[in-house]
Amino acid sequence: MRDLKRKLSRLMVGLAGVVLATASTAAEFPSGPIEFVIPFGAGGGADIEGRLLAKEMSNVLGVSVTPVNKPGAGGAITYTYIVNAKPDGYTVAWNSTSVLTTTNLGNTDFDYDAMDHIGRVEFQPQPFVVKADAPWQTFNEFIADCKENPNTYKVANSGTGSATHVAAIALMNASGCQAIHLPKGIKGRNASVLSGEADAMVAPLTGAIKLTKAGKLRILVVPTAERNAVIPDVPTARELGYDAELDLFRGLSVPPGTPAAVKEVLANAMRQAAQSDAFMTLAKQKGFTVSPSGPAEFSSYLSQEDAKVKSILKTAGLYRSN
Repeated sequence: MRDLKRKLSRLMVGLAGVVLATASTAAEFPSGPIEFVIPFGAGGGADIEGRLLAKEMSNVLGVSVTPVNKPGAGGAITYTYIVNAKPDGYTVAWNSTSVLTTTNLGNTDFDYDAMDHIGRVEFQPQPFVVKADAPWQTFNEFIADCKENPNTYKVANSGTGSATHVAAIALMNASGCQAIHLPKGIKGRNASVLSGEADAMVAPLTGAIKLTKAGKLRILVVPTAERNAVIPDVPTARELGYDAELDLFRGLSVPPGTPAAVKEVLANAMRQAAQSDAFMTLAKQKGFTVSPSGPAEFSSYLSQEDAKVKSILKTAGLYRSN
């Protein structure tokens, strides 16, 4: 009995120590610069949004939140770096739908839940886009031509298994169109449509809106739940009778085992940064929807989207289990 009391006493002391250490960690965090890792190269939508969010988080936290680009393998370079980083809150990843596509492609030896996730920041549609002088005025016209000429029309994307590729597969599957999927990279995607190499493309709205407003591209449909305020005249796929929906999302991830108190500090800073005047102005210009969510809600969302991505990749023979 005496031994049991001693063991219980030691256990209580140990638990008290953990609580005090966690509280101390939260009180002291952050006390130095935070590395903000971006999975893609400089100049693209992910980079522009990420750098602005990092700047606004710096203002909230009172320390430098420094953007660092680590592109490669559809995001796998960044996510592998995060999985192996020290779980202290000083290394953060600017994630996206790529955290689901790259893990389901087998580019990593782990699944999306190998990391801890702070929350979602925004989401945006991935529109189906053609050149402004293309013969198709509507998505239905393109699909009718595609069905008459299977395996003829080329639809560009950011890379095999990318979010844009997965959205394109979903649209083609739902509409019964047999198209050629053309991986052109983020920088080559728009150029391939403008040059005529590709007949269409699927891109994040932030990657297509500038040329659309300039009258060089035409958006025919968006595979998303609701119409977008920046392009209110463009119908959703479901409005046209096609069961296809896959948004692009962006948020924050951290190494596994990061203390809950530290994650809460980061989540609060993320929310404030996302709702800052500067970030909301960018959202209005580019057409993405700011919708911050915490770890629990984001985890549920990731699980739902992961199942969707798996299903689509399986239809194309691209799914690889880890």
